[in-house]
Amino acid sequence: MQYKELMVWQKAMDLTTEVYRLTRKLPNEELYGLTNQLRRAVVSIPSNIAEDNARFSTKDYLRFLSMARGSKAEVETQLLLCVRLNYLEQEDLEASLSLLNEIERMLNSMITKLRDKEKNTRDW
Repeated sequence: MQYKELMVWQKAMDLTTEVYRLTRKLPNEELYGLTNQLRRAVVSIPSNIAEDNARFSTKDYLRFLSMARGSKAEVETQLLLCVRLNYLEQEDLEASLSLLNEIERMLNSMITKLRDKEKNTRDW
């Protein structure tokens, strides 16, 4: 399956669009701080999902999916920090947090299935 067909990649692209929209609300003083960091982290989620999907190594793909999951946690943390700093309202994050939860569940499911597949392959 091509990465563009993966629902998790599509959701990650939606999240990226939403985070870019949200970061436009951040103060100019955060342009090289939270704005830049959030955008880099959110872009890395779909990028890492796509990165190794074209290759055939399950082990490598698991590593890239784990990096996507780490970036997901980074984005969530930074968005919550924006609320604590009063740059955004909690309500502003509803769509992003919902997508983050969906993406996390999908990534966890993919990682579990790939680990099981890798384990079963080694058992032969």
